[in-house]
Amino acid sequence: MADTTDLRIIEATPKAVSRRRFIKGVIAGGAAVSSANYLFRASALQGQIPGAGERLIRINVNGQQRRVDVMKQETLAWTIRYKLGLTGTELGCDRAECGACTVLIDDVPHYSCSMLTHTVRGQKVVTIEGLANADGTLHPVQQGIIDEQGFQCAFCMSGFIMATVGFLKTNPNPTRPELAHGISGNLCRCQDYDKILTAMMRGAENLRRASRVS
Repeated sequence: MADTTDLRIIEATPKAVSRRRFIKGVIAGGAAVSSANYLFRASALQGQIPGAGERLIRINVNGQQRRVDVMKQETLAWTIRYKLGLTGTELGCDRAECGACTVLIDDVPHYSCSMLTHTVRGQKVVTIEGLANADGTLHPVQQGIIDEQGFQCAFCMSGFIMATVGFLKTNPNPTRPELAHGISGNLCRCQDYDKILTAMMRGAENLRRASRVS
């Protein structure tokens, strides 16, 4: 009985419309309906989130107030790299394990890949681009890396620098084991830890020398 009904439907279809074109039309129509339902659900969900329309915000990055369009689920690392163009902050694991995305927030090192951009409003964010002086003079820790040539591929370098700068704010004269523990949340893919630590210790020495001069 069902076969007879299907045959009648096919026979009733105008000959100008091929079976292939008919099937493509059905698929396209179904996809359009599905897309409409998805968009409807998304817009309904957005309406349920308090402040979901508040996307244009101001954040303090490297001493400047930056106005940026930020989605609610957007991470600080994403905003820094792809909205503000500060690509010195690397995205490695993107799940708060490698430390390549480390930045300073009110002088404290944080993994920017695990922080929502909206949460840093009213705080001071410093990236690797914000360490050098306005005249181009490198930060003492950055200079320490040049002095010791402490990295191999340097993908993780900016994260180690930011972690070290943050640690030295709390302990400006660390022992080698203390500094190793202080920056242990950062990983090096090349496993060049001994050279990295030597460079960071030189950076700490440079920072103390600069503090005495000033």
